[in-house]
Amino acid sequence: MTEETTDLEPMPDDWTRALAIVAHPDDVEFGCAGAVAAWTAAGKQVGYLLLTRGEAGIDGMAPQEAVKVREHEQRAGAALVGVATVEFLDYADGSIAYTTELRRDLAAAIRSHRPELVVTFTHHDITYTGKWNSPDHRNAGRAALDAVLDAGNRWIFPELDAEPWNGVKYAAVAGSDQPTHAVDVSASLDAAVASIEAHAAYLAGLGIPPGAARTPLEAFVNATGQRFGGRPAIPFELIRY
Repeated sequence: MTEETTDLEPMPDDWTRALAIVAHPDDVEFGCAGAVAAWTAAGKQVGYLLLTRGEAGIDGMAPQEAVKVREHEQRAGAALVGVATVEFLDYADGSIAYTTELRRDLAAAIRSHRPELVVTFTHHDITYTGKWNSPDHRNAGRAALDAVLDAGNRWIFPELDAEPWNGVKYAAVAGSDQPTHAVDVSASLDAAVASIEAHAAYLAGLGIPPGAARTPLEAFVNATGQRFGGRPAIPFELIRY
């Protein structure tokens, strides 16, 4: 029998609005949709900001067609976990660079949405899988973390119309190989699976048949649960501001 521990702490609960900033459609779904579903079920407000529309994500589908399909799948997946606000910035899929322009766009979004929690996908070189992370994920994640600071300083990007926002308390980094906290998804696992399976064309492009997403997701949350008192959970690296 595997020994259960509690070295992952519960995520802080003293917030009401979150903004998930990720590179691609499906990043939230594969990273932390179960946590999002748990948060919205508890009355939290969560919005999604995607840097790209995932046009390079389906090998057998032309980018101009993939844009429409993946945007539709993303909105459907978000709705299944209680998220109504889904926005896209139209950066090029596969070519996201860490730039001042990207920081400005993300700072503008943070000032507009005024979240207390920012969620992003890991900015580290290695993901929780032990594999090399994509440059889109690394650059999007690091820019999001830096944009939190930019959003609160009125003298950085003063050309932006929105007032500065210093209200971000935390960033939660999904997919990190250095998790510190977790969210119990015992009651939201079905919603998380449905959210992933809403990306039907994307999954088909990866060779994942219908219904096959549940098994690896259950294995992941149960493995995390061994570090969270035996409760199925989604892990995060928590950063405090």
